[in-house]
Amino acid sequence: MFFKQFYLESLGHASYFVGSEETGEALVLDVRRDVETYFAEARNQGMRIRYACDTHQHNDYLTGICELPARGDIELLSGARAELGYPTRSLEDGARLEMGEVTIELLHTPGHTPEHISLLLTDRSRGDEPAILLSGGALLVGDLARPDLLGDEEATRRGAEQFCETLQGKILTLPDFVEVYPTHVAGSLCGGHIGSRLSTTIGYERRLNRLLADLSDANALVRHCLDLKDLPAVPPYWPRMRRLNTAGPPPLGVLADPPPLGVEAFEHRRRDGAIVLDCRSPEAFTAHVPGAVNVGIGTSFPTWAGSVLPYDRPLILVLEQPDDLWEVCWQLLRIGYELPQGWLAGGMLAWRTAGMPIDILPQWTIWQLHEAIERDRDLLVLDVRQPAEWSAGHIARATHITGAELTRRLDEIPRERPVAAICGSGYRSSVAASILQRHGHPAIFNVLGGMTGWQAEGLPVTD
Repeated sequence: MFFKQFYLESLGHASYFVGSEETGEALVLDVRRDVETYFAEARNQGMRIRYACDTHQHNDYLTGICELPARGDIELLSGARAELGYPTRSLEDGARLEMGEVTIELLHTPGHTPEHISLLLTDRSRGDEPAILLSGGALLVGDLARPDLLGDEEATRRGAEQFCETLQGKILTLPDFVEVYPTHVAGSLCGGHIGSRLSTTIGYERRLNRLLADLSDANALVRHCLDLKDLPAVPPYWPRMRRLNTAGPPPLGVLADPPPLGVEAFEHRRRDGAIVLDCRSPEAFTAHVPGAVNVGIGTSFPTWAGSVLPYDRPLILVLEQPDDLWEVCWQLLRIGYELPQGWLAGGMLAWRTAGMPIDILPQWTIWQLHEAIERDRDLLVLDVRQPAEWSAGHIARATHITGAELTRRLDEIPRERPVAAICGSGYRSSVAASILQRHGHPAIFNVLGGMTGWQAEGLPVTD
């Protein structure tokens, strides 16, 4: 059996390629939208993708599963409880798929979502014992995937109860040596305490996963799942992802290269309503195109782009370097945005040497923030970190609004007060500061170094 994991750090997402060395058939699971990576692997291994499947209808990214049938004779599979808007072969709990020496057993494993499935792999060239569980969100490294994404408290309670049944009746009945490869891995917001490793084993989780200690008392697990205070805030784009994944995302087809735009063409599109998405670092964003939104390219890009950018407005880009173009484009496509209309040729150098207007976002060090707090009682410190980070320690006078909530809570931030935005390092706070500045806030500062720097210098915090 050939097996490979594909890890997208920016989404905390892992997808999988399972191939039979005997027949050359392969299956891909939890397909990301840029599917060429799977076909490249198939070519490298001399294999043919024959099947594809998603463990559930994801909230955090758009699936690429609907791209596959146009690329070859590929059969799409689903669990029997998935209600999908595109054709699949529906499989019941316990159904088996044979690919040469590889047996794939479908397990219905609800909890994270009602339709959730996992795949149990057996490599019969090695023996008849199961070898790998592709667990989706049913079991994570040191965690379980959150059950609170689909409804109210009652729906979350049902999900938690189903989780308990799934774990007791399906997953923890497996031998300790079975390797576990989840879909939601380090970086995903689908769990609150996901470990940094990209795989685990049944035995390791049985012994060390603190959530599994509650399984003897189903009510305790339910209570834990209903305690959401330290879970990451749900980004506002997630419900849209699930709807599109259920219906079937529109195929991408052939993608055009977003064109370079001269200063005049760039300004014309900006004045026509396109949003300027500045993908440079917070330090570089100090001087920027008026009204630009700063989401720096990096591991957190899709989460924060999806949290603050509307879907009904075209985007134009400011890049650090032209080579960043398609990295940004794929990150946007994976969360359901259209391709940008173009990018600023020559970058900010071309913009400023053309004499175009520039806005300034002042950057503070943590010591400048400390001095400002001491001298200006009117200063509002806006902490945009996740709930667990806030609970672990924050500045006494700070106001907490997570980045995921910011766009719908802008009215809570008074325009008559100066605002210093802070996060862990200065990245998320730069996103927040750019949104406030874009919406006309007259006095906004970004704190570089963030709470990491604040605490490293021993400055006071409260919990």
